[in-house]
Amino acid sequence: MMKNLAIGYVHSNKERDKIRPSDVGLEQEAQHVRLWSGPVHQRNGSHPSLPTIKYLHLHECDSFSGKEREGLIKRGKKVQIGIFCMPPSSVIPLHNHPGMTVLSKLLYGSLYVKSFDWLDFPVAADPSEARPAELVRDTEMTAPSGTTILYPSSGGNIHTFEAITPCAILDILSPPYSSEHGRHCTYFRKSPRRDLPGELQLNGMMTVSDVTWLEEFQPPDNFVIRRGQYKGPVIRR
Repeated sequence: MMKNLAIGYVHSNKERDKIRPSDVGLEQEAQHVRLWSGPVHQRNGSHPSLPTIKYLHLHECDSFSGKEREGLIKRGKKVQIGIFCMPPSSVIPLHNHPGMTVLSKLLYGSLYVKSFDWLDFPVAADPSEARPAELVRDTEMTAPSGTTILYPSSGGNIHTFEAITPCAILDILSPPYSSEHGRHCTYFRKSPRRDLPGELQLNGMMTVSDVTWLEEFQPPDNFVIRRGQYKGPVIRR
């Protein structure tokens, strides 16, 4: 059952939008959110200690076989499926997905999402130098909602999540992060420099306004993602 859902999630908009918390063993948590009446959401700057996020690992394989691997997930690409369970006010800082396609589905709850794509502009030799990016999304999402898809260079490849209520995000990554293959997860923040232009001309033709300059940074020590226990159906190949 869960394998069929995962395959449908990859290849069909209709099937992706049908996945529910009960399909992945999170009905009890979703019910808690429906009854939740916590305090008004506060921005994370007021929280000296960030709430701990849990990651539930569902499945990883070389790829789905046969016709199952045609479509959004390219043939021969590894696939990793997992769920991030976020308590209210928790934040996953701005981070990238190098060379990856990622399908995300908010299973329950509400969150803020903000995402960027790099602009096609000469990159500084020093990776710590700020790079220009264009805002793709800055919005609030509440389940049930549609699936979002990001690609290696479009769709908001660099994004951040901030939980408003308890929430859970189902992710399918292809290929997944791999230090061996140069797919590192790098965190970013808005550069504090004031001398960077807010407008750029690309290729001597197109002008992009409202440019955001992002620089690498290390998340604070109190940013923690712990491994949780997945209690839903097993995905079998």
